[in-house]
Parts: sequence; C-alpha cells; structure tokens
Amino acid sequence: MVDSAGYDFGPQPIAKIMLEYGFKPTDLVKNSSEQLTHKMVSRAIKGRRLTQHVRQKVLNAVNKASGKEYNLKDLFNY
Repeated sequence: MVDSAGYDFGPQPIAKIMLEYGFKPTDLVKNSSEQLTHKMVSRAIKGRRLTQHVRQKVLNAVNKASGKEYNLKDLFNY
C-alpha cells in the first residue's frame, strides 16, 4: 500500500480565486491554449501534488481567464 500523505496538500488558494471569479473547471479548460484537462484542474483545487509543468498550465489558464497576472505562489501553497 502506498502512503498518499505526501501527495495531498488540502484545499489550495486556487479554489478561493476560482470562487471569487465564479470559475468552474470548464472555464479554465476553455481558456487554456495548452492541453489542460478537467481532471488536472480538479486535482489542483483539491490539493493533489501536481508536476511543475501542470501547475504552470493551470496558472496560464487562470491568468488568461481572469485577466490578471497571478504567480504560482498565489495559486498553490506547496
């Protein structure tokens, strides 16, 4: 059995940002020019460990959808 404690960081700041703008995962997927999936966005919100590359995709989609310039520290606390 694999210990998943190191992979789950709990709810992330991205959840609050998405709530503030009223975004759903679909909004980020539609605004992404990269291959971003609903599953990636869902995992980001829940706090599952994502690779740096996937976090960057999520960041780019949030920035495009919101019209603001967030950085990774604004969206993730790990």
